[in-house]
Amino acid sequence: MATMREVRTMLFWRAVAAEFVGMLLFIFAGLSTIVGGGQPGTALELKVSLSLGHVSGAHLNPAVTLGLMFSCQISAVRCVCYILAQMVGAVTASVIVNSYKPGEALGVNQLNVGVGAGFIIEFFATLQLVLCVIAVTDQRRSDISFTGCGINPARSFGPALIQGKMKDHWVYWLAPLCGGMAASLIYDFMIFPQARNLRSRASVLLNGPEDRNNLMEASGEEDSRPGPSHWPKQ
Repeated sequence: MATMREVRTMLFWRAVAAEFVGMLLFIFAGLSTIVGGGQPGTALELKVSLSLGHVSGAHLNPAVTLGLMFSCQISAVRCVCYILAQMVGAVTASVIVNSYKPGEALGVNQLNVGVGAGFIIEFFATLQLVLCVIAVTDQRRSDISFTGCGINPARSFGPALIQGKMKDHWVYWLAPLCGGMAASLIYDFMIFPQARNLRSRASVLLNGPEDRNNLMEASGEEDSRPGPSHWPKQ
């Protein structure tokens, strides 16, 4: 049965594990920096991505992962597994930091504006991020360079869960995920349209990108490609 065949490979689960480890390291380093009085930055995420990007693509962000799924660059099952791994990684890192610095701020995101304004800010901030990510991962284009940053639901989720500060937390999920989906649709149907019909899109969501599957069938090897990464190639 061809459907979800990538799930039956060890390399798929290795990629999922890499998203967990990558998120754990990124959030742990970021939270430790905050607790220590420093300022976290995208450099931390870049270091993690350079270590694990060849395994999973180093999405490290549910909004990025969902946007890439809507852009038909990864399958639906990979999207779901990546997001779950990212969430568990963020929670694990938050537990570790909270265990040796109880009561310290874990960088929990809190709304300082109304819910509506907060939603709009998160939506458009994530839209521009994921729009850039999709553009740079589009194999049809060679005219874009991008370094990456993140509006990240999993980053918000871990500390908020551990601290029990979940009020209005849905804004930090729904707005970025909607922004990621909107960015994908804007790019695919307006900026750089793809000649895919609904049937071919459904096939990608079930089995992964066609070029990957064709390569697997031709070589008789397992899927060794982790999916697109939004980080620059070294």
